Order: sequence, then structure tokens, then C-alpha cells
Amino acid sequence: MQDNSKFYITTPIYYPSNKFTLGNCYTTVACDAIARFNRMLGRDVFYLTGTDEHGEKIAKIAKENNKTEIEYLDEMIADAKELWKILNISYDDFIRTTEKRHEVVVNMVMKKLYEKGEIYKSTYNDWYCTPCESFWTESQLIDGKCPDCGREVHEEKEEAYFFRLSNYTDKILDLYKNNEDFLLPKSRVHEMVNNFLKDGLKDLCVSRTSVKWGIPVEFDKSHTVYVWVDALTNYISALGYGSNDDKFNKYWPADVHVVGKEIVRFHAIIWPALLMALDLPLPKQILGHGWLLFGGDKLSKSKKNTSKDVLDPRILVSRYSSDAVRLYLLKEVPFGSDGIYTQELFLNSYNANLSNTIGNLVSRTISMIEKYNEGIIPSKKEIIDLDSKYIEDIKSNIKNTFDFMKIYDISSALNEVLNIFNRSNKYIDETTPWILAKENNKGRLDSVLYNLSEVILKGATLLLPFLTEQPKKIFEAFGVLEVKDFKNILDFDILESGIKVKHINALYQRLDIKKENEELWDLNV
Repeated sequence: MQDNSKFYITTPIYYPSNKFTLGNCYTTVACDAIARFNRMLGRDVFYLTGTDEHGEKIAKIAKENNKTEIEYLDEMIADAKELWKILNISYDDFIRTTEKRHEVVVNMVMKKLYEKGEIYKSTYNDWYCTPCESFWTESQLIDGKCPDCGREVHEEKEEAYFFRLSNYTDKILDLYKNNEDFLLPKSRVHEMVNNFLKDGLKDLCVSRTSVKWGIPVEFDKSHTVYVWVDALTNYISALGYGSNDDKFNKYWPADVHVVGKEIVRFHAIIWPALLMALDLPLPKQILGHGWLLFGGDKLSKSKKNTSKDVLDPRILVSRYSSDAVRLYLLKEVPFGSDGIYTQELFLNSYNANLSNTIGNLVSRTISMIEKYNEGIIPSKKEIIDLDSKYIEDIKSNIKNTFDFMKIYDISSALNEVLNIFNRSNKYIDETTPWILAKENNKGRLDSVLYNLSEVILKGATLLLPFLTEQPKKIFEAFGVLEVKDFKNILDFDILESGIKVKHINALYQRLDIKKENEELWDLNV
């Protein structure tokens, strides 16, 4: 299962108007799992994340904090990078839209669009929501307020440049029709068609004169580039579009842009249209994932969430490990749907999946090898029964993991990996090694211990893209070097003979749910 091709994956660039939340962590951790999985396939992976740093809201917040925009932003970005560090995010580049390399590409894009007649100057007159940085027509407002965040909007009229998005309605519809996997899950296609495309697209405002905190339009310095051209261009500016052709040609087009469902429209309609106008290849896929819901609502920096059941991810990582946070995020947000976070669900997930399933299996197996075979994993020549049914079940889990990751169904893939550990705990109950030892059935006992050891190492290998700390201790405990790829993942009966296991304390200590829930409640933000 090796693949030497390139793989370019991106998160959206996040808006640093405040410290990042668990919602931001979900997208970043999901992309990290996909990136790590593809690296273990042998692919040349480029994983991009970053921040969208311009706009009226950033200028306003910086002023309220008595800082310049860049002073405020530098603090937010340092905090974001520290969060990605403790979550073990393996990004290859972090793009900031305030960087010179990005500004150069944005102006190159604007100039090309202008020279091709794809943008023109006119006047904008509509309703604007500052927290969401979005314009809305009067018919789109709900009770006169922003349909996204429910806050007040105000009417704005100003000179602006417009992109001829209306020319691309049929082209985007043809894209969806001719490439069924371009936008996943498929329910997002219906949303785009029914909500935006069926009545025809309207031209898009791409510059502002009233907002000064942004990239000046090179050919008209009274304008700054408006958010979506600025933001979306990051996917090619990070690759050195126009200045580093080798890197750009190597990785573009993106294999997948991963975004929250609230910004699918910008990535699945506006971004392809801009690329078509620039005569550039389109990304292969857009993945619009669901939200992580807190108390039935989406946690958003644009909304005033007051739920006591919202916790700083930094506290969760420091108290329970990055594995615990990563597992919950990856497992509890089903493919394309919303997931729910509550403290109790988080703590129960920790006990059920990390302590009971993974930790329990590893501890039981090592203890039995120490007790029944002097700490040595039985050698292959002593094996009399490879338990083909058990091994076939495990092979099925492995194949299913790969199949689900091909379509970015991370939660289902992780469940298949956890099923390897669940099945192995059941295998112990089925084979009753303690009875085999009592009956002096050495050959059969050696077979069970060998099979468990090999399967645990397969499971630990598959865990590596999802969890980044304790799986390494599993390899150490079983006396083998950490596996770096999936090269032999489906090969069994290959474990070397004479390996001595290392006794370790519980990988994941079982939690007292009531006690932890009470203590976490006091730590909530």
C-alpha cells in the first residue's frame, strides 16, 4: 500500500479575531490526520494552514486593545502556533495574508483579472455585517439582521471593483455535473445549486475603499483587496505562484481543500470561478465538513456563546493529552455531518476508547507475556495456530480503514482502527490464555500471545496518523522500532522472534467521570 505521488492538502485560513477554539482545532486536526496518513502511504505531502489577517474587524479589535494591527496579530498567531504545536499538527507551511509573499501574488491576480476584463469598477450598495465581513441583500436578512450570526447590519454604499462572477454560473454547474467528486459530501452540491446557482450568480465585490487594513490594489491605491480574493489566493501564494514555478507546478492543483460547511460557497463557487478566469487548474476536491456543536450551537468567534460547556482546548490537552483531544475530534464528527461536544461525552470517550479499549489491551497482553513467557514474545517457530478467522477480521478492519480514508471519512476510518483493539480484547476472552496456561497448553498459548502482539503492532501503526503520542510507547513496549509507513500492514506472521517486552504503566489512566466533570466545570471559559 505505497504511493509515491504528491498530495497537497489545505485548511481554510483562520480569522484570528480571538484565540482559537475547539472548532478551529477540528479542521486542523482532521487535515493533520489526512496528511499523516498520506505520508505513511509514501506520498510527497504538502500540508498548508494559516491565517486571514485583514479587514475592518481586525482593525477595530486592535484599536480597542491599544495595539497596531500587526502587534495584535503577532500575539494571536503566536498563540495559534503554540496550540498547533501542543496538538502535534504537522503542517509544512503557515501562510499569513500580511506576508509580503502573499501580497505580491494577490496583486498579480488582481492585475491579471483586470487586464483580462474580468473585473470592473462600479458602486456597491448593500447591507454589511462587520463580525462576519459579509455583504447581504435585503432579502437575505433575517428579521433585518445577519443571517449567519444574528447581529446588526448596516447599509454601505461605496465605489468598488467587481469580479464578473455572473459569467460563471453555467461553468460551475458543468463542473459539478462532469466531476461528481469535486465537492464532498454530495449534499453540499445540492446546497450550492439550490441556494446560489439555480437563479444565477451575481457579480462579486472584490475591493473596498472604506476599509484601509488590507492589501492596496496596485493599479488603484484608493482601494484595498476585499476579503475573499485576498483569502482564497493563499492556496497558490504559499506555493510561490508567479515566482517559484517549480514548487507551484509540483503541488498545484490542490488534492483537497478542507473547509467548514459555512464557507463552502466561497471555495466551491468563487474559487473555481477565479481560477477559471486565471486559466489555472482547479483543485481536485473540496471537502465541506460539519460543525462541532456546543450545547446544540456552533461555537463561533462571531457569536457570543455563553455555554458553560465550552472549554479551552489548551486545558484539555494539558490535562488529558493531545491524543484525547485528537481522538474526540476525529471520532465524534461524522463525515459531512455535525458532531457534539460536551464535557461528559469527552470524558466518556476517553475512558471507552483510550483507557478501556487501547490501554487495556496493551496492558493485558504485556502482562500475560511477562507472566507466561518470561517477557519474551513467542517465536514464529513455536506457533501452531495463527487463528485465521481472527486475522481475517483484522485484515478486513485494515482494508476498511484505507477505503474510508480515500473518501476522507475520518471518523469511520478511526472506528475501524479502534475495532482492531476491540476485536483483540474479545479474542483474549475467546481464547482464555489463563486457562491455556493452567492446562499447560504451551503451543496454543504461544500462538495467542504471538497473534496479539502482531495485531497490536498493526493497530498502533494505523493509529499513528490519528494519535501522535502513546502509539509510539506501544512500539517501545513491544521492543520494536516505530513504523514509518504502511508497507507491510497486511502481511502477517512476520514478527521477529525473541523480542522482549517492556513493562509500562497504563497508557491512559481510567478517569473518575464525576470527579473530572466537576473539576472541569470550574475550569470552563
